[in-house]
Amino acid sequence: MERMQIPSHFSVSARCWLVPALLTIVALAGCASAPSVETQAPPASTVGATPTPTESIDVEHGQKFARWVLEFSTTARAAGIIDATLQDAFDNVRFIPRVIELDSAQPEFTRTVWDYLDSALSTQRIARGQDELGQLRPVVEPIAARYGVPAEVLVAIWGMESNYGSFVGDIPTIDALATLGFEGRREEWARGQLLAALRILQNRDIDRAQMMGSWAGAMGQMQFLPSNFLAYAVDADADGRRDIWNSLADVMASTANFLASSGWQVGQPWGLEVRLPPGFDYARADADVRQPTTQWTDEGVQAMDGAPLPALADSSILLPAGARGPAFLVGPNFRAILRYNNSTSYALGVALLAQRLADGPAVQTPWPRDLQLLSRSQLLALQTALNERGLDSGTPDGMMGPATQRGVRRYQRSLGLPADGYPTLDLLQRLQ
Repeated sequence: MERMQIPSHFSVSARCWLVPALLTIVALAGCASAPSVETQAPPASTVGATPTPTESIDVEHGQKFARWVLEFSTTARAAGIIDATLQDAFDNVRFIPRVIELDSAQPEFTRTVWDYLDSALSTQRIARGQDELGQLRPVVEPIAARYGVPAEVLVAIWGMESNYGSFVGDIPTIDALATLGFEGRREEWARGQLLAALRILQNRDIDRAQMMGSWAGAMGQMQFLPSNFLAYAVDADADGRRDIWNSLADVMASTANFLASSGWQVGQPWGLEVRLPPGFDYARADADVRQPTTQWTDEGVQAMDGAPLPALADSSILLPAGARGPAFLVGPNFRAILRYNNSTSYALGVALLAQRLADGPAVQTPWPRDLQLLSRSQLLALQTALNERGLDSGTPDGMMGPATQRGVRRYQRSLGLPADGYPTLDLLQRLQ
């Protein structure tokens, strides 16, 4: 009979007490597809010991995790995953409490965009990126030409995702996704990603031991989710496997394929830093306000060096730090980077790092470093206060989104302030 793995965080006596229950579950499910148990004989003094209340909770948790894995295995088998793959994936599957901690953590303070970019665009990262780009051009340039994505952009994403391949994550992808699926907060999503990970194993692109990544299931040097791997990963070195862990050709081609499939426009820049005219309506600095750059030019928007704005059919003005910070004109290629990671700070980090790797300029407008971002609790208070004034900001949740931005803009207009939608401590104090 196959044996089932008991989560490694259990105490010795709890692990001992759990074995018979798990083996019963395995027997009922059938040995061919069941996960295994790897236990170490406990000291004699603990054998048969009555579990404490805490240990009993651990035991119950382990039983539920085991049942969830078996139930999922049935679903996966119906979806075409063979028993050998299930055994390989789940023989030693572990519940990892740290994954839940990281997924559920709600940091009290958000990180300012300038703090984020200080790290993303550090002198060391730029220098190393330029060195890597110089060494890898024979590999990257043909891929860039094939997909129409500049080599600098591919290397910038590589630098952002894994520090140029130096750290791909140290959590087994199967364990991370099984843990997230069992926990249940995002079960449907996690189950879909876990099934995709099983397909990757079944296709023999990578073995389980090397399928490592982040706590959220993102894998390899470019941190692809399993579903994105299945959709976009490329076997660029023609060795029969799509290996985003060890093959730089596969890493770069897979990323280029993702961006090309996400709306990347060949020959267009991501955007550029711009200077806004006096009296500019900051409410128009919105991702939903898109127009040709010729229209922005007619409104007085200028490149920092006075050169003509690039020809972009549907461009927007981005104010990542409000009216006091830098302004950027962004187009379809910036939005393609956002599809890789839906974070404005991230997309701006990639775009500006690529710009520096190509010997382009740094951001010229100073960041408003004296501004203090609101904590989650403060943002929740701001949303509540806006709603109480009839300035609809959506359901208060402590998260900045379009509805909150619209509510902030309405309040700023009522005070005669630039309606940039940027929440500040001063605004909160006025509302209170």
